[in-house]
Amino acid sequence: MYEGYYKLTGKPFQLIPDARFFFNSKSHKRAMAYLRYGLKQGEGFIVITGDIGTGKTMLVRNLFSELDRDEVVAAQLVTTQIDAEDLLRLVSAAFGLPHDDVSKASLLRNLETFLRARRAEGKRSLLVVDEAQNLPPRSVEELRMLSNFQDDGRALLQSFLLGQVELNHTLQGQGMEQFRQRIIAGFQLRPLDREETELYVKHRLERVGWSEDPEFTPDAFERIYESTAGVPRRINTLCDRVLLFGALEEKHHMDGDAVQLVSQEIAGEVGRSAAPAPMQAVSPGVMSGGADSDELRARLGQLEQDMARLRRQVQRDSRLLRQALLMQLGLGEDEQI
Repeated sequence: MYEGYYKLTGKPFQLIPDARFFFNSKSHKRAMAYLRYGLKQGEGFIVITGDIGTGKTMLVRNLFSELDRDEVVAAQLVTTQIDAEDLLRLVSAAFGLPHDDVSKASLLRNLETFLRARRAEGKRSLLVVDEAQNLPPRSVEELRMLSNFQDDGRALLQSFLLGQVELNHTLQGQGMEQFRQRIIAGFQLRPLDREETELYVKHRLERVGWSEDPEFTPDAFERIYESTAGVPRRINTLCDRVLLFGALEEKHHMDGDAVQLVSQEIAGEVGRSAAPAPMQAVSPGVMSGGADSDELRARLGQLEQDMARLRRQVQRDSRLLRQALLMQLGLGEDEQI
């Protein structure tokens, strides 16, 4: 909806990872360097971890966009909690091999034959496992066994594991020593800092033809950073709603107050809004005055402010919904729905 209003060529803050929007922050730059290094080495494991929303899947998309398909055959898994044999089936399916009603021995034999054939063609084989924190230890061990496939002393399969920080706990567990010895590099993604957050927002906007409409003030970027802690996925969610709010309100100037308002609305929608402090039981004589009375009056005043804010938010949301519906139907404010 807001793309047309601001004359953008697409949605700059979509949640689906798209390599066109990859932002080379300090942390993401280092992570990509490790992935490229691992690809060049052609053996062992590269492990990239990070909190939810820090851009691990975007790294995979960017890596795949760089691959020369004449040199690398790549497959990606997005895992759930699966056992070792099911993991082999998923790997086989990702490389286009038979996997239904096939024994484990046949799965392994077919995979080795496939990998040797790609090596004979002068190609490297890459397996990227996303959301790897969900893998049970036995499945992780199965990945290590796949790394034993070799030809003339060179590994036939290169593997990258990306997952939330819980993956580190799995790899530090008992029985994982052999796997840890195969890790040639590991890195943990960090959120963006304040400066990178501003650059990230502008970067994504510029990818869809932004000509500084709407304009973002410095305090708007400050609020974006404060509200999202520099986590890219949170930034996308907030900025997408800020642009929608701006289009509905016909705003071409986004300041900190506008960002704060949208941030509070989002927090309320997902149940994270701060609830007023619970009132304690009133003891006899409290209403007669003193510190307890002042505290009670302060809490009552806060409750009244909260109620007034909620009423204003309901009124504002109703108005925004009506405007959105009118815009969708091509009607003016004075026309009836």
